Amino acid sequence: MIRILCVGAGNMGRSHALAYHNIPDFEIVGICTRSPGSREALNEELGGGYALFDDFYKALEETKPDAVSISTYPDTHAPFAKAAFKAGCDVFIEKPLADTVKEAEEIVASAKANNRKLVIGYILRHHPSWQKFIEMSHDLGKPLVMRMNLNQQSSGQSWATHKNLMASISPIVDCGVHYVDVMCQMTRSKPVRVAGLGARLSNELPNDKVNYGHLQVTFEDGSVGWYEAGWGPMMSEMAFFVKDVVGPKGCVTIEAREAADKGASSNVDAHTKTNTLRRHFSELDADGNFVKQDTWTETGDEPDHDELCQREQEYFLDAIKNDIDLTAHMDDAINSMKIVAAADESFRTGEMVHL
Repeated sequence: MIRILCVGAGNMGRSHALAYHNIPDFEIVGICTRSPGSREALNEELGGGYALFDDFYKALEETKPDAVSISTYPDTHAPFAKAAFKAGCDVFIEKPLADTVKEAEEIVASAKANNRKLVIGYILRHHPSWQKFIEMSHDLGKPLVMRMNLNQQSSGQSWATHKNLMASISPIVDCGVHYVDVMCQMTRSKPVRVAGLGARLSNELPNDKVNYGHLQVTFEDGSVGWYEAGWGPMMSEMAFFVKDVVGPKGCVTIEAREAADKGASSNVDAHTKTNTLRRHFSELDADGNFVKQDTWTETGDEPDHDELCQREQEYFLDAIKNDIDLTAHMDDAINSMKIVAAADESFRTGEMVHL
């Protein structure tokens, strides 16, 4: 039995806690949040009876867990994770790993120094359709052109959450790590340079914060990719979900029909929906007509957000119990952090960043 302390009870923290509650090999020993309302609501949803805390370090000392799950704002990740490792705990931590590359590297170094497991919440790695999307990209030839975005038209509590997040991190960094990680898996090549831009679209933000960003990354094999992310009540619902990859032999596109429903961009369930993978073939015959018709692939396995979080935690459990080597997993997280951080630097300096 792995005794786990749950830190944070937002969208991700709640889903991870549900997973621990439902997996027999985990035992929740405490729920820690800044907000009394969020921890009390989560405790009630889980059936009650869990120890509740508003101070992470006190919770760590009093519960003496085997593992810690960190789903707080990124500026707390490094101090919380390093304290957990020092206390002898394995750690699951939500993406992005930290709010700076330096702190992300410190977290990984601490995990290695204390010989503890560190799993980062790259949820798309556990989604069968996204796994298939990456697999199909390897049949397209090189170079690849990868186009991805995740714009969110947010209001009410969603906009309040976004503004809180932007106090420490930009949209291009927060969500971008997922999609540049996908690009790196598709190309299996080294990123060499990054360009970024951004825009402040709301007077509700501090002058040094932006709620829209765009990055372009070039890889050693000539592949290129772009990623776009914007948050706020002004964002368009029409093109919030673009996910495709193009190569000399054709392209693969996620056609997220359910995700295109009105208002879906602020729904976390819609962010992982794939529904259908469309494969287009570029081969032409002697008359210049396409040789093959497009094909559609469905994996038949479309887990919702909570199910995906449960799969992440089953992987965390497996890593602990079977001593899985997580070196590549941690290196990949650092790599994607470097790309999105370079995009942020590029926007602020006006210069392309060479990695």
